Amino acid sequence: MAPSAIHESITETVEPRKDTLALPEPARQRLLDAGVDLAGGYPYRPLAPKYLQDVYKIRNDERVHEDAGARADRTKRNLLSAATRVTDLTTHIGTEIEGLQLRDLTSDQRDELALLIAERSVVFFRDQDITPQQQKELGEWFGEVEVHPQGPQVPGVLGVTVIWPDLQATEYPASFRNPGGASRWHTDLVHERQPAGITHLHNDTVPPVGGDTLWSSGYSAYEKLSPEFRKFIDGKQAVYRSAHAYLDREDPTAGPKYIERTHPLVRVHPATGWKALWVNRAMTSRIVGLDKAESGLILNYLYDVYEKNSDIQVRFKWTPKTSALWDNRITIHSAAWDYGGRHPRHGTRVTSLAEVPYFDADAPTRRQALGLLDEEEKKAAETKSDQF
Repeated sequence: MAPSAIHESITETVEPRKDTLALPEPARQRLLDAGVDLAGGYPYRPLAPKYLQDVYKIRNDERVHEDAGARADRTKRNLLSAATRVTDLTTHIGTEIEGLQLRDLTSDQRDELALLIAERSVVFFRDQDITPQQQKELGEWFGEVEVHPQGPQVPGVLGVTVIWPDLQATEYPASFRNPGGASRWHTDLVHERQPAGITHLHNDTVPPVGGDTLWSSGYSAYEKLSPEFRKFIDGKQAVYRSAHAYLDREDPTAGPKYIERTHPLVRVHPATGWKALWVNRAMTSRIVGLDKAESGLILNYLYDVYEKNSDIQVRFKWTPKTSALWDNRITIHSAAWDYGGRHPRHGTRVTSLAEVPYFDADAPTRRQALGLLDEEEKKAAETKSDQF
């Protein structure tokens, strides 16, 4: 379904609501400079669709997805040579690039950026002068931009979601003991038929202290598992659910239900060809074919591996006008609410949808592909190869 048709299906029976919360000044100035009309209220807030059946129809047809990273020059020479500095923030995940403006990237540089994100999971750019419109245009290069049926949008720029914790807190109050929803480890839009690929979050306003975001590597989480355990979960499917619940038009008295779709527990990234663990505590419901107790036991262990190994994570401190681009196919992330809502925070987010998730038994792990295995791991890999 085209974005305009999605918009119509979401808003055909409701009126947008005007919010009256005052915008942080850096955000307001950025939006005005971009020509965004704030006179009708900000953000644009169509009310959510009520029924499960309507949401399932929004993006229910398979779409062709050509991954930008898969067509890139593997050396990434156009992107990296143009930067003044490229810094890997940790061994396994996270890279910061200096000296480039995202709005000015060439076609080749965009493809190479997609490949770098696929390899390093999340890439950061500080001091970015980028409008919501330019942010959306870059997102369209990476895939179909998701128009969120629940999310507040930048007026006139559908597909650019407003990330504004103060606004969210007017509906879902946050506190030290119960911080906001983004403070849980998760990945975006796992319930989609073709879930999220690259997300680009640009924060124009950030707290002076706190408010960091953490990402964890799905490549490395998978490699933390023993070879025998990997064999057990390889090829298995799990049920993934939406963050929001809806009424069933055919059974309205049953109470709220979630959108659910089945995807591989381990998936392969089309640009790198590497295996990654693909679970998250917030929205993975169960492993197909296992009893509830068995599924829960295994999933909780996988969540712990993903969330509790600090050596496969990066924690990033934001500064104003910073962009982070990460790949939801190979990461989970969590936003720290340690600033306690005492300072404003505001940003805009664009998420590009990717391919139908798939598994390939012959795909390597990241460290295997890069020749980083230690002797014990090499022996295990050789043993597996001999078995075939």
